[in-house]
Amino acid sequence: MNKKFIRFSAIALLFAMNTYAQDQEPKQLDEVVVSDSKFALSKEKSGKVIVKITSEDLKKKSGQSVASVLSTVAGVEINGNQSRNGKDLGLYIRGGRNHQVLILIDGVPVTDASGISLSYDLRLLPVEQIESIEIMKGASSTLYGSGAATGVINITLKKAGKKAIAGNAYMNIGTQTVAKKANYSVQDYNQGFAVNGGFEKVNYFASLNSTETTGISEAKPLNSNTKFENDAFSRVNSLVKIGFTPTKKLSFDFFANYDRMKNDFDAGSFADDLKNFSLSEQFRVGFSPKYKYNKGEFVINSGANVINRDIFSYGSLFQAKSRSVNVDAFNKYEISSQLFVVTGAQFQFHEMSNMSQYDAITNEVAKFNMIDPYVTAVYNSDFGLNLNAGARYNIHSKYGNNLVYNINPSYTFSENLKVIASYSTAFITPSLYQLYSPYGDLNLSPEKDATAEVGFEVSVLNKKLVLNAVAFQREEEDAIGFDLMTYKYFNVNGKNKAKGVETMVSYALNDKVKFNANYTFTELERQSRILNPKHKVNAAVDVQATPRLAFNVAYQFVSDRYLEYTTYPAPTYNPVLNSEILKDYQLVNGNVRYDLIKNRLNIFGAVDNIFDKDFVESRGYSTRGRNFKLGLNFLF
Repeated sequence: MNKKFIRFSAIALLFAMNTYAQDQEPKQLDEVVVSDSKFALSKEKSGKVIVKITSEDLKKKSGQSVASVLSTVAGVEINGNQSRNGKDLGLYIRGGRNHQVLILIDGVPVTDASGISLSYDLRLLPVEQIESIEIMKGASSTLYGSGAATGVINITLKKAGKKAIAGNAYMNIGTQTVAKKANYSVQDYNQGFAVNGGFEKVNYFASLNSTETTGISEAKPLNSNTKFENDAFSRVNSLVKIGFTPTKKLSFDFFANYDRMKNDFDAGSFADDLKNFSLSEQFRVGFSPKYKYNKGEFVINSGANVINRDIFSYGSLFQAKSRSVNVDAFNKYEISSQLFVVTGAQFQFHEMSNMSQYDAITNEVAKFNMIDPYVTAVYNSDFGLNLNAGARYNIHSKYGNNLVYNINPSYTFSENLKVIASYSTAFITPSLYQLYSPYGDLNLSPEKDATAEVGFEVSVLNKKLVLNAVAFQREEEDAIGFDLMTYKYFNVNGKNKAKGVETMVSYALNDKVKFNANYTFTELERQSRILNPKHKVNAAVDVQATPRLAFNVAYQFVSDRYLEYTTYPAPTYNPVLNSEILKDYQLVNGNVRYDLIKNRLNIFGAVDNIFDKDFVESRGYSTRGRNFKLGLNFLF
């Protein structure tokens, strides 16, 4: 695809579609959450501190990636989000690893069956397609199955509006440079458009996004006088959603999307490579019918994806293919105005194949499936007690049966104070790669996880000041590690524990000035090669200076991180030779937004790492210095 055509297509659309321009209707803020019951539930009746990133919140972070946005949430660390665009990401929630976090897109789990950990690659998703994000921390396998051990990230994509035709076209340009070596030429391009609308019983949404970035080498030279080649990253995303509502009670939603990502990468820490690259293509389709009746609602969330990946590394080509199918059928039945029950069953199928000059795995061998019936009851009393409890029975084609459960009581003493507690269990099956690759072990056991937490939420001054805090302890058993001496996956003996505290505070000084901050303390019994800081602070001030002008200043502190060079301390591990301390760092970012033409054209400017701090996020890899980004968004 011609890059110049993609790059400037958004600008052309600004004028070509102007004849259809109409004023945009203001959106109402959503005051409900869905992650802890799969159905809309008032935040006041939820027994979890669920962080919701709304569309308005995303506007305040214009120019940032999905990973950067998530990394500002208490308890969430995404290693790689401060590196050059395209760096692989390590997703850590409460001291867990990528495969212990389940990612949903419009309620459907997304996975890569050919990946090392079955986890979804957040680099595939442009933030411009997202309407909102919910983050629910803690073991959540009761509702969501394997993989939901430390948290669930529930991403809702944008949907159709009520007009016959509406949409937007946007373009962002920015720099991409390391600290202390300023090169402020434009190296980062992101552009796209979306159209949506509805008529009679049909609605639609379609979008196209393209990103191209260069300017930074993935690996960092050991010697400041050495120059490494810049590594490029490019991505194309397209999405189509169609809804059909034949009656008020019945609706059908369909989606299809295509993602293509090409990424240069280096040979590892402090090691350049001129030829390495990866190319991945993802095809996803899904279907979600919903039926409402007098006492409840029945939903089927289904999705299937195919991923093809070529990786050229160390002079040889590695090709991988995967296919996953997920069908989750569940029903909400209201027994009374205070009690409803969610019953469901989920089916998952995963298979992979790969081929290289050293080895080959066929999909006839590398596959498994799961069937999980589950039930959850939600009780909301009229005297302040709320209770969420349930269980899931996992039937795995290879690992037999697993039972997980949760109990989550909370109590609202008044309109201003709520206390919460929960105990929940989870399980994580080994990935197909960990079982069937040359490094795998067919005798691996599933990981088992349990999380206990207790906390409170208080609001005062007419809810202008809100404070919440949660203390947790998580315990995992049979964790899967990788021994760098034997090059084999193995189950770690004994139990690994993590504990911590997460606090959040928000204060609305008035309608124009708002402040929010969070602090996370996480302590791991075993570091497990997890670059999770012990202390992390995020703070931000949002100012709506005029009806059209707004700006945001954000601060982040990341403490020292203890790096082990092996996934888990194996029998061959030497703590002196195989560990290192990565020093703490602080960043300040800024963002300004202005409605140039009200409800029609807005622009933004952003500065990351304002003070141009040189720091280490991952040992031997580059990090971004002071960088600028400018963007415009035209609404029609």
